[in-house]
Amino acid sequence: MHERQAVVFGLLIAALAVVGLGALAVYTGAIDAPFDRPLSTPEAVDDLADVEVPCLAEGTLPVATGEVQVNVYNASGKDDPLGRLNQDILTSRGFAVLSTGNAPDLDGDGDADVMTRTQIHFGAAGVAQAYTLAAHYEDAGLVLDAREDATVDLYVGADFDGVVDQELVGLTGDVPMESRSGCVPIEEITPRPLPVPPAEG
Repeated sequence: MHERQAVVFGLLIAALAVVGLGALAVYTGAIDAPFDRPLSTPEAVDDLADVEVPCLAEGTLPVATGEVQVNVYNASGKDDPLGRLNQDILTSRGFAVLSTGNAPDLDGDGDADVMTRTQIHFGAAGVAQAYTLAAHYEDAGLVLDAREDATVDLYVGADFDGVVDQELVGLTGDVPMESRSGCVPIEEITPRPLPVPPAEG
């Protein structure tokens, strides 16, 4: 009986010694662990990496928020009521919110679009309005499209984490706004087409 116990304990001690030596070898880098693979992190994709941002005309002043007409769309792919949340925020700041809802199908694949980055779409008549609205959002993209009026569309993207504190917006009614770094004269940009409404019936 004692001999059997001695054998069992001997085997356990030997096994522990092997495990310990193996762990030490992995720790010191003498051997590679079988599970030693780097964790893969999804690469961040910028929806607007190739989109040209129009410059402001020299001396362009901010537009009074009550004169900025905004459509608000949830393009985050989340079920959170981000459209209504942003409607409430913008309304409290004086913007004229025309409508809210989920993002329309801009790419024509039949599904509501999901955007990784919050975007503001506008036409040539609404550049000042778009820049004014963009000051309330952290790094919102600016996208020129073919609309003819001065309305702007806000697409709340998956990156949305709140708006800029009102005291940090940095716009003053009599101080011209600054164009985005790397902007392009508006006449050199081809506007994006507007989404086509779904066929009825």
